[in-house]
Amino acid sequence: MVSSHKLHLFFIYMLYRKVGGRMKDYIEKRAVELAQYIVENNATVRKTAKIFNISKSTVHKDVHERLYKINPALYKEAQAVLEQNKAERHIRGGMATKEKYLLEKLK
Repeated sequence: MVSSHKLHLFFIYMLYRKVGGRMKDYIEKRAVELAQYIVENNATVRKTAKIFNISKSTVHKDVHERLYKINPALYKEAQAVLEQNKAERHIRGGMATKEKYLLEKLK
């Protein structure tokens, strides 16, 4: 099943192609949508990339480089969420490892 985010992005892309819009406009819109998703869902780069069906490097480039020029306020919000996720990353990794070994012990 295709998510509504993917359909939305696809229709925006097709609209720009049909009316001769620049790809740059599409990329700017995508950068804003990615940042909004990250802020609203407290999402990681990996989760955002999976939802929008794009690479992690594309999410990173859109949110870290392009967004600042487009919407500085949203950029700051998204950066705050991503910094928090980065700070908590080692904790999530440790919890996943602990769960893995507990499951192996139960077998």
